[in-house]
Amino acid sequence: MLRALMSGDLPKGRQMMSSVNTREMNKSVMVSLFVYAVLITGVFGDRLTVLHAPQYVTFREGQWPISGEKIPDLVSLTMGFSVQEELGWPGLQVGPLFQRPRAAALLLVRGVDSLQFPQSAVSYPLENPVPFTLDSVSNTVHSLFADDTPVVLQLAPSEERLYMVGKANLVFEDLPVTLQQIKGRLSQEGSILTSLPLNSLSRNNEADLLFLSEVQVLHDIAALLLRHKHLAKDHSPDVYSLELAGLEEISRRYGLDSPQYRDAANILARALQKFAEDVSSIYGDNAVVEVVTVKSFEVPLTRKSRSILQSGQISNPGTKYNLAYSYNFEYSVIFNIVLWLMIGLTLAVIVISYNLWNMDPGYDSIIYRMTNQKIRLD
Repeated sequence: MLRALMSGDLPKGRQMMSSVNTREMNKSVMVSLFVYAVLITGVFGDRLTVLHAPQYVTFREGQWPISGEKIPDLVSLTMGFSVQEELGWPGLQVGPLFQRPRAAALLLVRGVDSLQFPQSAVSYPLENPVPFTLDSVSNTVHSLFADDTPVVLQLAPSEERLYMVGKANLVFEDLPVTLQQIKGRLSQEGSILTSLPLNSLSRNNEADLLFLSEVQVLHDIAALLLRHKHLAKDHSPDVYSLELAGLEEISRRYGLDSPQYRDAANILARALQKFAEDVSSIYGDNAVVEVVTVKSFEVPLTRKSRSILQSGQISNPGTKYNLAYSYNFEYSVIFNIVLWLMIGLTLAVIVISYNLWNMDPGYDSIIYRMTNQKIRLD
């Protein structure tokens, strides 16, 4: 028997049992890998992709998930600003203290969990994809660089939502904003329809026109920035935030497996890559361009209630709702500074007044002594 084992001449029954065990083991391994892949893609299907970043802003390669509500804090940290809470995400490495990007562009794409970008782009899983805005980043830039009037642009063409601050009103004065203006822009000179291969997309469909309008907006923003390239050389950083929902309308109209959806995804990926290259060139390789792809947002469940003791009087007469007055996160700091300063000054006044009231002229300064001598001489 030992000789048979050493020579490898096992009986046929045992050879069959070993081969069956090997096949079952391989099958279990493959099933485990498949289940793991399904779980990973199911939980972390949405992505955060960094298309371009300066050399001094380092994003580490890895699959560290980041929460959707932390995206504004991530943009603030890449711009060199401080945040209220520590990010605690290992994907962003600490950079130099005296270097910060001149621009940050965040592009939110709805309706797709990932796009085909070059391998040089760093990508991370996105968990808890809740709706977010860059209002905190815009407010920080506007408050710190109010004298330099930085360019702040937040645009959502599908919702006709626009927010511009500073020099953005000058740069994007001719930018079409409403859907009617953007659709009219597609028929004008310099439209992307003259050079863009539409393939299965149609100019007569409303969903296709919405998608093409957003691609046209990307092209027009880069063209307007190139026309005002001198504004990118100032000391104030600029912020761009765009929300693109055209691909989501394409998926609703044709389906995820349709050729229209595949063609639109490829067109959008190339347009975003071209936009990142243009912005990087305009700002002299000192811009951070990030893309967030979200299949669908997770709207948190909220419980609405009303107290029976609620007062009918409106606390803020400036609004028709019973809203409290807004204050910033530095309110507690300013309150403590004013409170303890007033307490210190009050105690100082009390102590000084008490000492002055009980002052003995015989032990006082030269004023009383000179007065006494003057009286004696007189």
